Amino acid sequence: MKKKITAFIPFSGSKQTIALISSLQESELVNKIFLMIPKKGLPKIQGCKNLLVDNLRSSKAMKLISKNSQSEYIFYISKDSNIELGKYCLDRFYQVAENTETGILYSNYRETTLSGLTENLLIDHQFGSLRDDFNFGPILFLKTEAVRKAVVQNKKNYKFAGLYDLRLRISQRYRIIRIPEFLYSVEEKDKRRIDERQFDYVNPRNRNVQLEMEKAVTDHLVKIGAYLKPKFKKLDISEGAFNCEASVIIPVKNRMKTIQQSIESALRQKTNFEFNVIVIDNHSDDGTTNIIEYIADRDNRVIHLKPMRRDLGIGGCWNEAVQHPQCGRFSVQLDSDDLYSEETALQKIVDTFKKEKCAMVIGSYRLTNLNMEELPPGIVDHKEWTPLNGRNNALRVNGLGAPRAFFTPILKKIKFPNVNYGEDYAIGLAISRKFKIGRIFKPIYICRRWEGNSDADISPQKLNTYNSYKDKIRTIELLARQKYNRPKK
Repeated sequence: MKKKITAFIPFSGSKQTIALISSLQESELVNKIFLMIPKKGLPKIQGCKNLLVDNLRSSKAMKLISKNSQSEYIFYISKDSNIELGKYCLDRFYQVAENTETGILYSNYRETTLSGLTENLLIDHQFGSLRDDFNFGPILFLKTEAVRKAVVQNKKNYKFAGLYDLRLRISQRYRIIRIPEFLYSVEEKDKRRIDERQFDYVNPRNRNVQLEMEKAVTDHLVKIGAYLKPKFKKLDISEGAFNCEASVIIPVKNRMKTIQQSIESALRQKTNFEFNVIVIDNHSDDGTTNIIEYIADRDNRVIHLKPMRRDLGIGGCWNEAVQHPQCGRFSVQLDSDDLYSEETALQKIVDTFKKEKCAMVIGSYRLTNLNMEELPPGIVDHKEWTPLNGRNNALRVNGLGAPRAFFTPILKKIKFPNVNYGEDYAIGLAISRKFKIGRIFKPIYICRRWEGNSDADISPQKLNTYNSYKDKIRTIELLARQKYNRPKK
């Protein structure tokens, strides 16, 4: 069998890496092994060549890989991990690559923990898989021809976004395929819970990284015809007649522990306009209904809405509220776990609508537990959003922020998808395609994490479901933006 693979392995002196190198050297498929080292002075391994690399994901690293690959395929480990290849791992990667002529292959893998091996089932890559933290696992099997074409295209010298840019460019010409088999095992070094990792992109310490990622995805959107120029459809937010200026929308099911605090937080708002609170009680059976009725009986601003249908998710509940005849000009989010952090939050949101003439306003929030004790990362303000490019970069990040507020006539036309996760992201992307979105970068909202809500300690299986759905939403939105950009006949 001809030697078809050049391997590129991070090496910092680990004994486990030496064991991996030995297994690669035993394969008839491997032509040459390059060790990507962070500094000079590391020992040389017989049969391998050292490459000095400052960052495994930089453009410089991608260029070195392209230049030094002497085979049809590249076996690349994207981070310094303790990896053990499964039996015939390389053979399987090579077989699928030959049969499919794909640009990038990746596979499921097993994770070594103190309790043994756990299976890490990944999700399929889609047209809309634009997140820079998409989990391919640490091993990528790449077609050398695809890598070289992508490297030639890239005129920028990214310190952090080189690998991200590479895979986006490869996806423009080639398929990216997941092999649904567990081809290797890895010892995960990031021991944080999944829900603790999801805010890495809003961490100010990662700001330079995020700016590079934004440039890379923007270039990609331009290339595929999905980039939106900073031109927005004009909107008359004074149109229409409404019973009140704003409605606070609270979908709820079985939140006996938190619903009273949420409603009271809304009722405490001080405004120079009339508002109401529409609580959509989605067939609660834990005592939540009684609490809502008690408050509604004592304050006529509270509308207790009980939908007839039993197949409504959070998005479906929002649609019910928005279509209610007493829904105000602006519909403002308040989740049944959460609170407004100040009594002027609602006023600030409506003021932003009027000042910026936008279809949607998104605020900032502070993350806490149920006892109001701050949790990492603390304030989530999505400062990665810019007026000129925010709606393009929104396709890369995993959320838009909170609280979210909408010009009600727009919601009546577009409507939320009837799901329990990602409905807010979907509607935000759809609105931003044509209309301006306003931002409030100071926290006006408290998002409370506790064992009962959907984002607390997410299981890998649920995270896969969530991420796959959001990637599908991005796919739909990309296609819509491509269509929107085409010359009108």
